[in-house]
Amino acid sequence: MKEWFKFSTDGFLAIILTTIGIYVALVILTRISGKRSFSKMSSFDFAMTVAIGSVMATVIISKSVSLQYGISALAIIYVIQMLVAAARRTKFVQDIVDNQPTLLMKDGKLLETNLKKCKVTESDIKAKLREANVIQLSEVKAVVFESTGDISVLHGTSDKSIDEWIMDF
Repeated sequence: MKEWFKFSTDGFLAIILTTIGIYVALVILTRISGKRSFSKMSSFDFAMTVAIGSVMATVIISKSVSLQYGISALAIIYVIQMLVAAARRTKFVQDIVDNQPTLLMKDGKLLETNLKKCKVTESDIKAKLREANVIQLSEVKAVVFESTGDISVLHGTSDKSIDEWIMDF
């Protein structure tokens, strides 16, 4: 229990320097990796974020993991992310890695089964409709629970239909 309250200047300095080092490495690797690192999260983006946080925390706090090992682990995580991002161009990898969008409302009618499956409430849908400036349910063509967890509202006049390409799921 005494170890919890133990303080040493050397240990504190090591944590400061390691934190700065791993942070600089994270920024550099994120810049190299590109904007994909900041996009809305798919399941593999979420896994990468958790892995990065775990590596950073371990390197900063643990005396047994060196800064070099931590930077190497971060680099490997980013390489994996870039490889998976490139491989996602194939349908096979997309099906494994990405969540599928789900239709929550079609032509102004809620799809209750899909709402339950996605754990989305009617209140969530109402909020998104208001956010999209929908004032009549008849304007709503579709409400989609996107693969990133966002909810998109497609609306317009009754004389326009949604292009099939947009609803390709």
